[in-house]
Amino acid sequence: MPQRLENKVAVITGAGRGIGKETARKFILEGAKVGIIDLMTGEIEKVCNEVDNTGNQSICLQGDVTNRGSVKAAVETVAKRWGRIDILINNAGIVQDSLIQNMTDEQWDKVLTVDLKGAFICIQEVLKYMLPQGSGVILNASSVSGVYGNIGQVNYAAAKAGLIGMTRTLAKELGRKGIRVNAVAPGFITTPMTAKVPQKILDLMKDRTPLKMLGEPHDIASAYVYLASDEARYVNGCVLSVDGGLVI
Repeated sequence: MPQRLENKVAVITGAGRGIGKETARKFILEGAKVGIIDLMTGEIEKVCNEVDNTGNQSICLQGDVTNRGSVKAAVETVAKRWGRIDILINNAGIVQDSLIQNMTDEQWDKVLTVDLKGAFICIQEVLKYMLPQGSGVILNASSVSGVYGNIGQVNYAAAKAGLIGMTRTLAKELGRKGIRVNAVAPGFITTPMTAKVPQKILDLMKDRTPLKMLGEPHDIASAYVYLASDEARYVNGCVLSVDGGLVI
């Protein structure tokens, strides 16, 4: 089969583990060159060797999505290496859960800054390359929590709902510039983030899901591959739920 992302250059944030790491691996298998960006230096140093057998299709960079200078430097490095940027995946995100009456200003601000403002910064920086090209794909990581809400996640749900609003607005703004903008809304996926969730809650979510299982990182990565490829050339402003039917 032909590689669906051959000669495309992608930037993936939060790619040191979990969904981001698996997405980087799948993109490389599909022929893309990938700038792998993560805040955790210890993690990022291992990733390129694990996902890129040739050593020629990836570059691993330490980067903080909340710091414009850090994002700008990372994006510039990728663009200088391969001459363009075709795809951005805003995967970086955190959770700091609490019921509303107990949530602190710090918990609210941290999640909104990383999960929502971080995407805003990354989009602005990659647009410096996509707009002159007249082409590009931007994919934002929302969540089932951002679509339907979730107890104890008012900050996370607000950020992920904000990403949906951003996605739909930018699909209208940038579509006429040749740039597609979509979002993926995962359900409960087995990642280092969900590893912190009590098992009884995971079992409850599994029971509530019609497919009676949790998702795996490759389920989300496969959705990103599709949306980034020319197979989705007429998909713009979409929020693709990948949740096993949890929200039916």
